[in-house]
Amino acid sequence: MKALFYEGNHSFTLKTVETQPLKEGEVRLKMAYAGVCGTDVHIYHGKMDARVKPPQIIGHEVSGIIDAIGEGVTDWQIGDKITVRPLNPGPEVAADNGFRHIGQHLKFIGIDSAGGMQQYWNVPAFTLHRLPENLPLTLGAMIEPLAVACHDVRLGELKLGENAVVIGGGPIGLLIALVAREKGANVLISEVNVNRIAFIESLGIQAINPLEKDIVKAVEEFTHGAMADVVFEVSGVQAGVSTMTQLPRVRGRIVMVAIHSEPKAVDLFRFFWRELKLIGARVYEPEDFEAAIALAASGTLPLEKMITQISPLAEAQEVFETIDKNPAGMKYLLDIQSYDDTIS
Repeated sequence: MKALFYEGNHSFTLKTVETQPLKEGEVRLKMAYAGVCGTDVHIYHGKMDARVKPPQIIGHEVSGIIDAIGEGVTDWQIGDKITVRPLNPGPEVAADNGFRHIGQHLKFIGIDSAGGMQQYWNVPAFTLHRLPENLPLTLGAMIEPLAVACHDVRLGELKLGENAVVIGGGPIGLLIALVAREKGANVLISEVNVNRIAFIESLGIQAINPLEKDIVKAVEEFTHGAMADVVFEVSGVQAGVSTMTQLPRVRGRIVMVAIHSEPKAVDLFRFFWRELKLIGARVYEPEDFEAAIALAASGTLPLEKMITQISPLAEAQEVFETIDKNPAGMKYLLDIQSYDDTIS
């Protein structure tokens, strides 16, 4: 079978390898599509080599079909359409407080272990989520990032009629905005890339460029002076962190979505002065995957329009280079199902 290996130093190699025997509790998936996410791009840039040990197969935004079932697996059949919730929680400890999706021994499949950018992939059955027959496998590969958005909006306790501001209009920021809109919220996105702004507005969501207009005044106008009930920080930059405390109303909520690997300056006085709440949001739980699948299957979200490009797995190197050159793009998918079905 074919598998894509991250080799380090901004490079990938497509290799022919043998499939691995199934362990108890595993299924073998015939992969259809794999999405390229921001984490994959960080890996490509070498920023995660401490966790990812080249050469390694990566990828965790996936769709596929069950090809074989291991011993002890029930409730699944060969031919089932699935996506994967790529979390292996490991043994629970008291400090996890019951939230194993971010537990102390969590291993992220596709980063800490082999991922889905391969023709056939063995995964624990507990990671599987069933896809409806009416949902295309292309959109099945978008369930994982959509589940992130569902998790973020759920933890932000966003309600019908509330005002939400999303700082950062990349793929996750846009998905958060779409989920928030489905919840009945009034949504404004802050984004600096003019091409992304045009795309966001084409989907009927209002966007503001903070480099061209004062974001605080823009939020005042958008909310008729009420300010934001919830702010989602998705940009991952200091400017976003500095802005996020200026936008909420009294007792407003801020959801920290972006990964800030280095400490950043935060205006703690604003938290005191306006009794703000800061909420961390990391990955997802099973219910977020089910919510994402239901939303995707409903057809109410313009997920197809978010797909910037679909390329064969063999062109993965070019895809990652394109993403570096085209930051305005949204979702790039790698087509894995086009390979011959023969297993070697």
